[in-house]
Amino acid sequence: MSQTGWTLKTLPEMTDQQFSLWRELLETRTGIYVTEQRKSYLQSSLTQRMREVACDDFQEYYESIVRDPMGNIEWARLVDRLTVQETRFYRDPEALAYVSKFISTHKNKYNKKNPLDIWSVGCSSGEEVYSLAMVANEVLASEDVQGEYLVTGTDISLPVLNKAREGKFAKRRLINLPEHYLKTYFTQEDEQTFGVVPEIKKHTGFAQVNVLQLNQVSKSMRHIIYCQNVLIYFRHWRRQEILDQLVERLAPGGLLLIGMGEMLDWQHPDLTPVKGEQITAFIKRV
Repeated sequence: MSQTGWTLKTLPEMTDQQFSLWRELLETRTGIYVTEQRKSYLQSSLTQRMREVACDDFQEYYESIVRDPMGNIEWARLVDRLTVQETRFYRDPEALAYVSKFISTHKNKYNKKNPLDIWSVGCSSGEEVYSLAMVANEVLASEDVQGEYLVTGTDISLPVLNKAREGKFAKRRLINLPEHYLKTYFTQEDEQTFGVVPEIKKHTGFAQVNVLQLNQVSKSMRHIIYCQNVLIYFRHWRRQEILDQLVERLAPGGLLLIGMGEMLDWQHPDLTPVKGEQITAFIKRV
């Protein structure tokens, strides 16, 4: 059968046993836990990739990944399908407004010896990183500390990190962006593509990090750790482990910001919750 004909072939339904194996593999290697309600998502994502490699059996594909010498290469390609999430610029205006407020309050602390250091955890294709960089630039551009900031984005997926470094985005990703930001920080590449200006790109960096391996990340003290829409993919106990590791890498007086409802009952002795805002955030005690 031709490759085109094969891709149209209907694959059998994933059995409960196969679902358990795939779910355990994904959680063990990435920490992401797929609930029973998301079984169809896992199956459809696997099916897409299996058609590309001409495999029509979930068990056979699983065995090729965990036992084949080339399995790690295929896993790296597959994990991009399973972990990359849709994102966009200025996804959470309330959270970014508070980041702006926080930077403004502490702007006199940032200088060449102590530049503002922001970490975007699970940054995907970079929209969050550039949003944070634009917010920082808006506050600091008119100050003596102009340019003294860096936003680092980390993610498990190398392909999306490479896309993030390019700094080019489809028009639909910018629909929530304030008009001023669009005019100031982007150039139009073509009718549907916009590029981040070099002035912003030079203040950003990207690195591959698996949140299950945060113990391998240096404990350099970040002023802001932005971790939104990441924890929802993990079990409760794993979320707590991740947050505890992040706190160890947050500077005294620094801001930790997570998604609304991602960790309702979590407390840490070194943190004070931010009150009176439509966000979930904490300040590290000095």
